[in-house]
Amino acid sequence: MLYRYCCWLLLFALSAQCVGAEKPLYQCTEAEVGAFLAELHSSEPDLRKRVVRIARRNLGQPYELYLLGEAPFETYDPQPLYCLGKSDCVVFAEHTYAMALADSWPRFMALLQRIRYRDGQIGVLTRNHYTEADWNISNRWLVTDITSEVAGDAAMKFSQPIDRAAFFRNRYKIEAKIPVQKWDDIYLPMDELARADAALQPGDFVNVVRGVVLDPTKPPAGAFVGHVGLIGRAEDGTLTMIHSSEPKVREEPLAAYIARMKTDHAERDAARKPRLVGFKFLRLNADPLGELEKLDGPGAPKVTVPNGGKL
Repeated sequence: MLYRYCCWLLLFALSAQCVGAEKPLYQCTEAEVGAFLAELHSSEPDLRKRVVRIARRNLGQPYELYLLGEAPFETYDPQPLYCLGKSDCVVFAEHTYAMALADSWPRFMALLQRIRYRDGQIGVLTRNHYTEADWNISNRWLVTDITSEVAGDAAMKFSQPIDRAAFFRNRYKIEAKIPVQKWDDIYLPMDELARADAALQPGDFVNVVRGVVLDPTKPPAGAFVGHVGLIGRAEDGTLTMIHSSEPKVREEPLAAYIARMKTDHAERDAARKPRLVGFKFLRLNADPLGELEKLDGPGAPKVTVPNGGKL
């Protein structure tokens, strides 16, 4: 009895390291993360504050691109369904949102897959590969595009062909008969950031738009969303972006991010390479789980594995 009691105390102490402020989330175990989510959900009712707190508890998390796949359910991309120790920009945003919505580890895992996959159907063909044409659309229960609202008459149009069949063929050697989609969208030019400042709130979703600038007086060629992050606010109210990029997760003023990206614009323009041109902004919905229940029913989130079974 004494041995079991001591083991319980040790497990509680280890979990408390993550529940407290000492240990970054990316150094926590699954059990520790589950305990932290339960404590955070009960102590902080504000979803936006939970998003920012979780994001900041992962500052310094190492960056690595292409971390996640469908293992063990599929082998086209044998990477696992989640990763705590590392992130890329999309993995960081998805994990942060799912953790902020969840009060336990199982709930986090289910919500993460609902965010990652169209209609919660796990599979490489249903993963939200294209941010603007897949992720933003599939997750309208979670976020709402407010780019038009904040950009006003400064909005810039861009379009691109989304060739999913070619993408799956080249990346995964999968033949899929999917017609090319012409995607039309808008963004706020980076030099017009002041228009968005007052409208943005902590926890909102940022899409970084990149394109090839051949003529500064004309829209960029081949514009696309090439990076994502989460909105934060410094203590003095400065607008920040919390995001995962080489070499680790960081928080920096959005204006400073623009200045940093501008340092190689002349070089990239001369080489006809994509570079930062602006942003799309998506508002974190007030009641995402309520919106999700309208789609999935009272058992939300609805998540299915490739053979049709439930996760």
